[in-house]
Amino acid sequence: MRPVRREKLNRAANSGENPGFDFLQECWSDDPALQIVIKKLLAKFPQWRIVAVDGVLVDWEE
Repeated sequence: MRPVRREKLNRAANSGENPGFDFLQECWSDDPALQIVIKKLLAKFPQWRIVAVDGVLVDWEE
């Protein structure tokens, strides 16, 4: 599953298109290696309004 998720995260990094909070949360919870990729994405795209706080993803909209 990691290669498919990694590819989707790479597309998001290149396009700037938010893959969705639920998808990010699923990757975050299931694969610690992808947490690093997600942290970099969140730093690159603050307009997504998603942050990692104390090891948990938080959507600013909620």
